[in-house]
Amino acid sequence: MIVLIALTRNSISIVINRMLTRCLAREEWMARPKHAMEIFALLDKSNCGECGETTCLAFAGAVFQGRKGIDRCPRLTPETISHYGHGAKRPNIVDEEREAYLEKLKGEIVDIDLREAAERTGGRFSGDKLTIRVLGKDFRVDTGGKLYADIHVNPWVAIPFLTYVLHSNGLALSGNWVSFRELHNGRERYPLFKQRCEEAMKQLADQYTDFFDDIIHMFSGKKVGAHFESDISVVLSPLPRVPIMICYWKPDEGMASSLNLFFDDTADQNLDIGSVFSLGVGLAQMFGKLALRHGFRNSDAPAEGPVRE
Repeated sequence: MIVLIALTRNSISIVINRMLTRCLAREEWMARPKHAMEIFALLDKSNCGECGETTCLAFAGAVFQGRKGIDRCPRLTPETISHYGHGAKRPNIVDEEREAYLEKLKGEIVDIDLREAAERTGGRFSGDKLTIRVLGKDFRVDTGGKLYADIHVNPWVAIPFLTYVLHSNGLALSGNWVSFRELHNGRERYPLFKQRCEEAMKQLADQYTDFFDDIIHMFSGKKVGAHFESDISVVLSPLPRVPIMICYWKPDEGMASSLNLFFDDTADQNLDIGSVFSLGVGLAQMFGKLALRHGFRNSDAPAEGPVRE
């Protein structure tokens, strides 16, 4: 039984690795911004409206989400437009594979006991549904594999959620926080995780003074005592037994700001590393979209300086 579970968890990591490989190959085909703020940095901030959006920030979000091509901005140089492409649609192979994998996981739910799963996952079972709190909201799955949620069902939440229900070992939290690269199989994935998650969140935290207050309010986060000598430490619970702690160090005395994510050292026993990766990167993308949509209050950019290790 233990061998079977290990093989299943290994299969999940293989599938997610293939998705990441395809994603990287797709980015070699055309330069891909890591987040919307990278696009925003290219613009002149004049809010001229010639692109059809009301502000440059809104245009950056539209380009990042694939709704508009970057060539719609008349003030960018031909070199910049050429580097980032003319807005041609990229192959959608990753999205198709992700949707197919999501359907596969839903099918596997039919074969498990959701009442038993509730005990392993820290959820509750009632009627024919298992309910688990995800970022402070109820997320449900029924015995037929159908999902219900108080929030929009994004694949970056749905796939880790179902994987957690299917394969979590149910280990209690130890309270010992470790970095992503210290988790099993996390080291090889860390460079991409740092780029897609930690650097993207750091830029938001640098730019918006209310960033941490907003995510605490919107996602039932909790500000905790400073860890690792950070200036701010906030804990979010994307899944009951897979909390995430975001630590932020403000710029100080010539040192640049820094941001890192930490996980309970049982995280890789309750969730495979690919799904942990998806949760972190998905959070960063969601925060970026919320910043563009609702506009966190802008702050002065931090002074340049050496980056903390």
